[in-house]
Amino acid sequence: QVQLVESGGGLVQAGGSLRLSCTASGRTVSTYHMGWFRQAPGKEREFVASISRSGSSTYYRDSVKGRFTISRDSAKNTVYLQMNSVKFEDTAVYFCAAAVGIVVVTRPSAYNYWGPGTQVTVSS
Repeated sequence: QVQLVESGGGLVQAGGSLRLSCTASGRTVSTYHMGWFRQAPGKEREFVASISRSGSSTYYRDSVKGRFTISRDSAKNTVYLQMNSVKFEDTAVYFCAAAVGIVVVTRPSAYNYWGPGTQVTVSS
C-alpha cells in the first residue's frame, strides 16, 4: 500500500498561482495511476486531473484545462498539481489519490488510497 500526504495549499488571490504536492511513502508513485480531486463546501467530490503510470497520459476536467497541470517527479516520489490563473470556483479541499488495476479516472470510487487533503482558498 501507499501513504499520501498533500501540501502546498493555502490562500491565493484570483488570477494567481499555486502548486500542490502529493508525497508518497511505502510505494513509488509510478506503481499507481495518480489523481487529484477536490471537494467544495456543500458539493460532492469531483475529479480535477490524473496522470497515468507511465506519465504519458494526463486527464483534466474541462474547467481546469489550460490552467492546471499535473506532473510527477519520480526522484522525489511526488505528484504535483500546478494551478495557474486560479478562480474563485477553484476553492476546495484538494485530495491526492492513487489507484491500482483498471481505473475509471474520473470516479472517486475507482481510487484505492487517499491523502487527508489540503485546503485551497481563492480570494477575489
